[in-house]
Amino acid sequence: MAQRKEVFAINWMEVDALVRGRHNNPHHILGMHECIDDVYINAYLPNAKVVTAIDETTKKKYTLVSERVEGFFSVVIKDKNRFSYKLNVKFDDGTEQSYIDPYNFEPVIDPIDVSLFNEGCHYEIYERLGAHPMTLDGIKGVSFAVWAPNAERVSVVGNFNKWDGRRNPMRKIDYSGIFELFIPGDIVGEIYKYEICAKSGEVFMKSDPYAFSGEVRPANASLICDLSYTWKDKDWMEQRSSKNAVQTPMAIYEMHMGSWKRPTDGREFFNYRDIATQLAVYLKEMHYNYVELMPIMEHPYDPSWGYQVTGYYAPTSRYGSPVDFMFFVEYLHNEGIGVIIDWVPAHFPKDEHGLGRFDGTCLYEHEDKRRGEHPHWGTYIFNYGRNEVRNFLVANALYWADKYHVDGIRMDAVASMLYLDYGRTGGEWLPNIYGGNENLEAIDFIKELNQKMHEKFPGVLMIAEESTAWPMMTHKVSDGGLGFDFKWNMGWMNDFLGYMKLDPLYRKYHHNELTFSMVYAYSENFVLVLSHDEVVHEKGSMITKMPGGYEDKFSNLRVAYGYMMTHPGKKLLFMGQEIAQFTEFNEASEVDWSLFEFDAHVYMQKYVKELNSFYANEPALFELDQDPEGFQWINANSANTSLLSYIRRGKKAEDTLVVLCNFTPIAHKAYKLATPSGGRWEEVFSSDSAKFGGEGTNNKTVKQAKKEECDGFDHYISVQIPPLSISVFKKKIGK
Repeated sequence: MAQRKEVFAINWMEVDALVRGRHNNPHHILGMHECIDDVYINAYLPNAKVVTAIDETTKKKYTLVSERVEGFFSVVIKDKNRFSYKLNVKFDDGTEQSYIDPYNFEPVIDPIDVSLFNEGCHYEIYERLGAHPMTLDGIKGVSFAVWAPNAERVSVVGNFNKWDGRRNPMRKIDYSGIFELFIPGDIVGEIYKYEICAKSGEVFMKSDPYAFSGEVRPANASLICDLSYTWKDKDWMEQRSSKNAVQTPMAIYEMHMGSWKRPTDGREFFNYRDIATQLAVYLKEMHYNYVELMPIMEHPYDPSWGYQVTGYYAPTSRYGSPVDFMFFVEYLHNEGIGVIIDWVPAHFPKDEHGLGRFDGTCLYEHEDKRRGEHPHWGTYIFNYGRNEVRNFLVANALYWADKYHVDGIRMDAVASMLYLDYGRTGGEWLPNIYGGNENLEAIDFIKELNQKMHEKFPGVLMIAEESTAWPMMTHKVSDGGLGFDFKWNMGWMNDFLGYMKLDPLYRKYHHNELTFSMVYAYSENFVLVLSHDEVVHEKGSMITKMPGGYEDKFSNLRVAYGYMMTHPGKKLLFMGQEIAQFTEFNEASEVDWSLFEFDAHVYMQKYVKELNSFYANEPALFELDQDPEGFQWINANSANTSLLSYIRRGKKAEDTLVVLCNFTPIAHKAYKLATPSGGRWEEVFSSDSAKFGGEGTNNKTVKQAKKEECDGFDHYISVQIPPLSISVFKKKIGK
């Protein structure tokens, strides 16, 4: 039995809607429509002069006519079944285009996609929304899809259609809020945007929220690109999934991609590939095993350092293409270095081309300013209670692990997400349904994300930058926690820097600021951080925070870094601080590598290098990082002398270390340092070594422990303590 053909007639009200830019289902009238005795071919092509349909099999030509409505062309072909054709169009300006009609294809988005997305659990939604090169019905082209549920009409615009929103309106999929269109042709590498007509009648253009790439700022169109890549980091990925990060060393080098080094050949920035090869050499030399990148997602404003994101799915084009960034990650993996990226789900900027009021309504942001805007940052806050918004964010984090093999995600400004009254005074915020200040929707979002990341990408670390005492941040969700792997220890950082800034004469009055961190050290899995936030905005670089004269500043900094590296917790240091850069971080210039003209900075770099190596090779400094058995005070109460001594333990007794810190410029001779056992103890690290720029008055001989009570222990060794120094001792095994 022959297939039944439908009756078709042109609905001129639909044509009017097309002309007015208000039609949300153009496929219903455009393209080929098979009727009982003939076929219609309809096209809406403003500014077209001649439109011809060419049968791709017979090569026969059919001229479409525009009679009733300017720009609307149609032809009825009698006694003809559906056939493949191309449209050849001559425009008023003399240009000519030939292409396969985009209005002859079925939707790429299927009902399962719609259902999962609407429920907020389509964790690979980035495989559907956005611009995807693909082959459909044997035809190569690009599938475009965007969520804009309150829009009257959405069109794809670009150079390929002269940025005319009337040319390629999209079809709205029922019950989804998603608009989609497959455009045939070789348009990979082209730029595009979505032209949106709001219900108010306002017409504006937006970049694609799911775009994989974009133009170099200040331009802001999205870029069609292919994310195909053959990865060569299989060994790294396999070992990562079984790695216990809590019990392994983590020395993290935090950096801003665009200002670590700058090219001298006229380019504004190095490419991701250039940076990869240079950075890997430097990190290996300095014994860092992780790099943490300040946000590399697309952002329009350089001084935001990437923390005001407009393209969540796009590595910034400042430094190259998505494939270039894949190479960056792969190269570092093959050099034994993990890659952590900063991620900003707490807020987004109000740039007109971005997410704000995306379809003419508060779509990604909460509609009530008391929930939807940061009063101090001038940015929008995501509406975490909306399924599709939560899906956008959860899938985005998973996307970076999936497509770019990143090893960790540091979530920025978590405190601002957790508290509804963050940065607000009375009357400026709305309580939750129970009357509290906790953002229940954001909490659920964080839990969902951390669970899904650990489920789908084992070994990827989730790290919280959270500045309050919110409990159980790094506990499993199943145990009532938020599910992060690590949390930045902001309390330690604030106390420690406050202490180190003091003139040593006054440090004795603030001794508890050194020791208080051990009261809560095991409540979470912590990363000790001396980050970019501490060396900007007139806070001074690390070396300029240190008191005293030139030499004392370096001595203070050495003992500061030494204390950090021997204190429980993983380690993070911002670029430039390893060479004691005097200037603050400035995104417009590179690290001050010229300082190597001065010996003090060469010594400091060598010190950090060997300190990192010492940390990585001494199990006592990381194996029991989150276990109280891994740390014990020897003497935490010598406030008047500003001395600290403590024990670090690993899983094996022979790995035990004894650490002694002196935070004053006063030397001590024949100091009794308690040891956990008898035997012969030798100094295995000293910040006062001459090779680090110190005086070289460190303990050069092995010390035989004497059996006598000292600080509650049964043995001690007699040592000399250089001024402003850290010394580490280890029991000598055998002869």
